[in-house]
Amino acid sequence: MRLVRFTGKDGDRYGILRGESIRPIPAETLEDALQTTGSEAPEIALADVELLAPVERPRKILGIGVNYAAHAAESVSFIDTKAPQVQKWFNKQATSANAPFGKVHLPKVSEQLDYEVELVVVIGKHGRHVPRERAMEIVGGFCVGCDYSVRDWQKASQTMIMGKGFDTHAPFGPAIVTPDEIEDVSSLQLRSYINGELRQSGHVRDMIHDIPAQIAHLTAAFTLEPGDLIFTGTPAGVGAGHTPPKWLKAGDTVRLEIDQIGVIENQIIAEPETARIG
Repeated sequence: MRLVRFTGKDGDRYGILRGESIRPIPAETLEDALQTTGSEAPEIALADVELLAPVERPRKILGIGVNYAAHAAESVSFIDTKAPQVQKWFNKQATSANAPFGKVHLPKVSEQLDYEVELVVVIGKHGRHVPRERAMEIVGGFCVGCDYSVRDWQKASQTMIMGKGFDTHAPFGPAIVTPDEIEDVSSLQLRSYINGELRQSGHVRDMIHDIPAQIAHLTAAFTLEPGDLIFTGTPAGVGAGHTPPKWLKAGDTVRLEIDQIGVIENQIIAEPETARIG
């Protein structure tokens, strides 16, 4: 199943994506949507709706750092990579969640905006102290994601949290692809393109810590809940890894692809007037 959230003339809804059409389903929550057995609702053309973030407001957006060896090697300028065998985790804020084709802000406070294509795991069931051999039982599905990162702010904080959590900096989608759709997750290839130029290419099997290891590690400390997101790491080729660095600029187009999962694409725009009190 390819589960989407979309908005159209009847408001925001869940649906099942089939090619270029969506069949709406009568679900109010992500848990209900993942348990759907089908729908008799008329199909809607994909072109007539706007795809939203598949999870409206994730409670947790968790990211693992330097989880591909080649990326760890290129990351020495902005993160401590002395012990990549220890899982390094950070939070992206709930307000960073963005639609798969949403616009991404180039922050007013930095010019060092970077891209990271990532396989995103969407949690489908509650899990606490989940052993690695049962970890995939709590996975609801997979998305394409981009862990946009503000490198100078990331480098200035030991936890990385400030550089990783800017608003709009966690687009994901286009659909939640359930595990039964994918025979071998480890074989999936990830790619990123900036203005049509291939920048990143790698495979899920290149992870230092695989998905079951990540889930076991996280649930040793806290409960994972339906709708939580895990950004599982990125291959080499990020902007900071070039000499000189290739930072994103307003007007750039970032395309992220993962085999069997899909494609998302974001236009980089100068951050608009976002000041707010109350």
